[in-house]
Amino acid sequence: MNSDVEIAGDPLAVPHLLPPTPAHPGTVAGYAGVIRELAADRASWAPLVRYDPTLRWYHRLRTGPGYEVWLLSWLPGQGSGRHDHGRSFGVFGVLAGELTEHGSGARVLTPGTVRVFAPGYVHEVTNDGLEPVVSVHVYAPGLTEMPRHCSVGPAVTRHASA
Repeated sequence: MNSDVEIAGDPLAVPHLLPPTPAHPGTVAGYAGVIRELAADRASWAPLVRYDPTLRWYHRLRTGPGYEVWLLSWLPGQGSGRHDHGRSFGVFGVLAGELTEHGSGARVLTPGTVRVFAPGYVHEVTNDGLEPVVSVHVYAPGLTEMPRHCSVGPAVTRHASA
């Protein structure tokens, strides 16, 4: 008796029968596309989200050649502290709720907002609202350090000569 493999051939030996290999993004626009895809597919991330009242919660969603994708949740009052991302650049977006990014000024980030930053960019991200927030962050290369910076506000800043 002939087996299916003997009749039809080995499906793994016929590349056109295999599902296409997903392309990995390699540009800022590609990473922003990953964020937009996730935003449009709430069912893929919403069941994973957890809220931790003591610390910001985070979960690595995926990795690819030279990048990582992280899902974060922020309860009211939680923030990142002032930091940069070492040698990594990043793209991040809000999936639910509103975050405030403090850099050279304050910017409110709503669902659908996507931000891009270069290596060494110093900022602080906080949930200044009353509702939980979910965001997604892509780092390339993958995040290996997050140096902290002083969170002194502009009204308190002093020049070295003072």
